[in-house]
Amino acid sequence: MTTKFYSYQPAQGHGLPHDPIPSLIGPRPIGWISTCDKSGRTNLAPYSFFNIFNYSPPILAFSSVGKKDSVTNAIETGEFVYNLATLNLSEQVNISSATLEHGESEFALTQLSTLPSTLVTPPRIAQTPVSMECIVTQSQQLKRADGSLLDTWMVMGEVVMIHIDETALEEGLYDCARQKPLLRAGGPADYYWIEQQQNIKMYRPK
Repeated sequence: MTTKFYSYQPAQGHGLPHDPIPSLIGPRPIGWISTCDKSGRTNLAPYSFFNIFNYSPPILAFSSVGKKDSVTNAIETGEFVYNLATLNLSEQVNISSATLEHGESEFALTQLSTLPSTLVTPPRIAQTPVSMECIVTQSQQLKRADGSLLDTWMVMGEVVMIHIDETALEEGLYDCARQKPLLRAGGPADYYWIEQQQNIKMYRPK
């Protein structure tokens, strides 16, 4: 049996109606990042180039194409907060991706309310069931293989405080599916969420 592959070099273009890369690595969790600038003005934006990269201590990272306010604020203040993007909040997640004037807050645009964080200055989203307060540990501008710089910036932060809505805990275990986390699946406008019936159990070999 012969398998045919559509193969291309990204540097030469994909030749398809839409770049498949964000869909091939997906669906991806969304880093809904709240920050404050040096004057204390709040900012909120979703990033689908996001994930967690360590257990202890937990290290979160988000990446921005273009040095946007979230990156600038996090680097300059050394703090950010991750907020869980859920299906119930999908409209607000999308609205918060709008391009605003510097200093104009997405919290006002989305009409989301805030809760004070415990160890950092940026606020939490009151309506989300999970928030994580982070201290920036590293930031860097990404490079191509030839060493030339890209206009893409990654920020990493250690999680120093976690907030979980108690209704999200079932006998002490966090119920991921019940929260319906919103996931980015590439394409022009594709998103998914998790349902409990999609769960399978696979334990690591001993």
